[in-house]
Amino acid sequence: MDAVRLMKELRVNYEQEVDFLPREAGLDLIVSAHGGQITARSRDVTVEDLWSLTSFFGYSTQSFVQAVSLLDRFLAMMRVQPKHLSCVSLSCLHLAARVTEEECDLTPADELIRIGQCRFTASDLGRMEKIVTEKLRFKSKAVTALTFLQLYHQITLTHATYRKETLSLEKLEAQLKACLCRIAFSKAKPSVLALALLRQEMKSLQSEDMLEISFHIQRHLKIPDAELQLWSEWVARRLSDYASPKCSKPNHRKLQWIVSRRTAQNLHSHRSVPELPTIPEGCWDESESEDSGEDVMSSGDESLCSSLGSDAEGPFFPLHLRRQYLAA
Repeated sequence: MDAVRLMKELRVNYEQEVDFLPREAGLDLIVSAHGGQITARSRDVTVEDLWSLTSFFGYSTQSFVQAVSLLDRFLAMMRVQPKHLSCVSLSCLHLAARVTEEECDLTPADELIRIGQCRFTASDLGRMEKIVTEKLRFKSKAVTALTFLQLYHQITLTHATYRKETLSLEKLEAQLKACLCRIAFSKAKPSVLALALLRQEMKSLQSEDMLEISFHIQRHLKIPDAELQLWSEWVARRLSDYASPKCSKPNHRKLQWIVSRRTAQNLHSHRSVPELPTIPEGCWDESESEDSGEDVMSSGDESLCSSLGSDAEGPFFPLHLRRQYLAA
């Protein structure tokens, strides 16, 4: 895409971003909320869970960012009870995936619920998706910080004269996801947040050439210096915290299965290695030997796999992982 078309597309998205901003008053209510309500902490934990799920199912950054956009706008508009938060968040992820992922890569609703360890049904999820769709008038992708981050990256590569290969879009996307895990960044305009992330990375690369391009983008969109400076400071603090060894990375988090004591005992008994039949000491012919070997193997296979399924079998494994296993 040539430079002129990129700048035109940038301007169009800049004019549309206001239509996809969550209500600031609603965000303020979440930030100031306490017991019995959805708090900033519960919202942040929910978004981190969405990041873990998108990584597990192999969804794109676009799916995650679109899901967070839907979630924040819905929470800022509607008074949601904490017990319904997981249903709302999964419905946002399912809706986002439908407009960003290939149909063959979509995870069925029942598998999404099972892996998310939620206590509602696929019918409940469908009803919640309908509510979210109606309230937000959801039809297509929202204009998000990722929209601008990708455009800024393309513009930079078009105009930069050297070291442009060092500006990694993948790294910028990871930094954006880290920021979106904190509700404070939901108040930032997507165009400003993306530019703050871009400039932070350019400074770390010590590229005056790229920084000049970022100043040109700022002037083109008429972003105030004070606003950009404010969010640049927020971004710097967040990325510093995220880089700390004490910070738990949602994309590296392992799924933990929460089961009752009875279920755990049942799983343990099913996974125990069965006793093998005693091999007779007398002589036997070759056919008896083969039969005995088959009986032993079938006995062991059945007891080990009938409950949980082998490597990529069983209804709780995502469809695309089962395909990869079968293809291998």
